[in-house]
Amino acid sequence: MDIKIVGGKIYDGTGLKPFGADVGIRDGRIVEIGDLSQAEADETVQAQGLCVCPGFIDVHSHSDAYLLIEPSAPSKIFQGVTTEVVGNCGASAAPRLGAFQIPSDWQDKNYPGVWSSVADYRRLLEQARPAVNVVLLIGHRNLRVGVMGYEGRPSQPDEIRRMCALLEQALEEGGAGLSTGLIYAPGMFAQPEEIHALARVAAARNKIYTSHMRSEGARLLEAIDETLRVGRQTGIRVEISHLKTSGRKNWHLVDAALDRIRSARAEGLNVAADRYPYTAACTDLDVILPDWAAEGGRETILARLGSATTRKKIREEILAGRDDAYWTGVLIGSTWAPENASFQGMKLVDMASHLKLEPVDAAFHLFETDQLHTGAIFFGMSEENMWKILAEPYVMIGSDASIRSPEGPLSKDHPHPRAYGSFPFFLRAAFDGKTVEPAEAIRKMTSLPAAHFQLTDRGVLAKGKYADVVAFDPQRLSTPASYAKPHQLASGIQAVVVNGAMTIRDGRLTGERTGKLLSNRG
Repeated sequence: MDIKIVGGKIYDGTGLKPFGADVGIRDGRIVEIGDLSQAEADETVQAQGLCVCPGFIDVHSHSDAYLLIEPSAPSKIFQGVTTEVVGNCGASAAPRLGAFQIPSDWQDKNYPGVWSSVADYRRLLEQARPAVNVVLLIGHRNLRVGVMGYEGRPSQPDEIRRMCALLEQALEEGGAGLSTGLIYAPGMFAQPEEIHALARVAAARNKIYTSHMRSEGARLLEAIDETLRVGRQTGIRVEISHLKTSGRKNWHLVDAALDRIRSARAEGLNVAADRYPYTAACTDLDVILPDWAAEGGRETILARLGSATTRKKIREEILAGRDDAYWTGVLIGSTWAPENASFQGMKLVDMASHLKLEPVDAAFHLFETDQLHTGAIFFGMSEENMWKILAEPYVMIGSDASIRSPEGPLSKDHPHPRAYGSFPFFLRAAFDGKTVEPAEAIRKMTSLPAAHFQLTDRGVLAKGKYADVVAFDPQRLSTPASYAKPHQLASGIQAVVVNGAMTIRDGRLTGERTGKLLSNRG
């Protein structure tokens, strides 16, 4: 055999109790689990004192474009992630259609080629040879902007038909499902008939629907109902993205939210959810703009901000929905303009004090100087609710983060620490008794997502399965990445095998990169 991993404690990914055994790998597959002391292998991994489990599946990632420029994927591979589901929240790297602009944090990077279709992107990804497997969702924003531009209005029947045709092509070329970001323009202007029509196209091909819902705060329950209706009306598998209760005044909604999902599952609806194990969210700072002010694309939005009358109206609406305490929970993330680099990782209120501005005006300053490229971290979730959600048996782990690296082009920004720490952080909590048992925690990161996203022969350690394998030291497992210093690799992952190739050996990258673009057929 090519590799044998000996002496470890096996967590097979099913949630069963661990057991002692060796794992044998040949030609990219697991060929034996048992006593391999007499078996010959080209390479032997000594796993005494280590836990051995399937590679982790990050079901909510935004690494689409970044994998083309940092295919070694260090921030994820050092977490034990061997598969990333990308293209979430309604925006994917491909297809690039019409007036569609890729997300702001991707725009200033240099890529090894140009692409338009999913087929183009797939060719570039194969040339890059990523270290992780990739599952590409097709962003609703890509389709809508490709047909309608950034107009803030309901779509017409002929426009829906054109979107459906574009989705069909994207799925045929390798897309694994449809994602929506209904809190972002222009997705927020889509009516149910538009979403249902697209979901039917995906359902007909046994694909999945994932949604960043219209609300994760005051209208959370209505947003869950809308998402569940997509599944009921079309029969598609549904994934609720980063399930949370945002804003202290909405924390009490958690039990009703979970009851809705449990009831839907009990009636037979194929719905699940994901979230990251942190109590702060991260997205573009301009998410605080009123819906009407976010319509029309970057140039239109900036023109509104440049009008004194319109700016005053926007400012008043932002302040009307937020008290003084809100602003203390906003941390500046990645910036774009060189003069704003010193504000990265700073609280917005501290930046405002430095500039002698009100916090809302400091936000406007960033909107304009960064040209709407400012990232922000928003503290507004309950830790108690977080652990309650993560304990639900249908909830899996998703980092909600692109890959990063402590060196090179992906080391210059200021991401959320979840980019480096989501999986070992949750696993550490399991071993420390703060959440579900370790075997269940591992199931949530392996067989549960593999089954829901229908990734054939992955997510379980068993004979005949693909050899995506992680060996970690439960004593050394840690996540030094913090909100102040996010660019720090996780510790404790000793070995990672992706499709049968050693990607991490003795806690170090080997240079092997054998990830594949996966469909829901494997």
